[in-house]
Amino acid sequence: MGHLSASPTIATMIIVVKTGILVLGGLITYFSYKAYRNTGAASLRALALGFGVVTLGAMLGGALDVILNVDLATGLLFDSVLTLLGFAVITYSLYVE
Repeated sequence: MGHLSASPTIATMIIVVKTGILVLGGLITYFSYKAYRNTGAASLRALALGFGVVTLGAMLGGALDVILNVDLATGLLFDSVLTLLGFAVITYSLYVE
């Protein structure tokens, strides 16, 4: 598993949790976007974008180690940067009219 120096149990749990994040984050993104399409509200569009970025970051941050042989710390940094950006967009969505 690339540069992941964890036991097989921990590695399996990481995959399970990342899959849960992908599924739930994808659902939140989908329903936010669907609500935006129904209402045309810019705040819901930004909310969908923010959750999409957070979900994408979680998915790619976990996959970089396996796909590109990037070390775990770099993958975690990538995940964290996209989470920060996603939360910034979500925060913006709470203030946009």
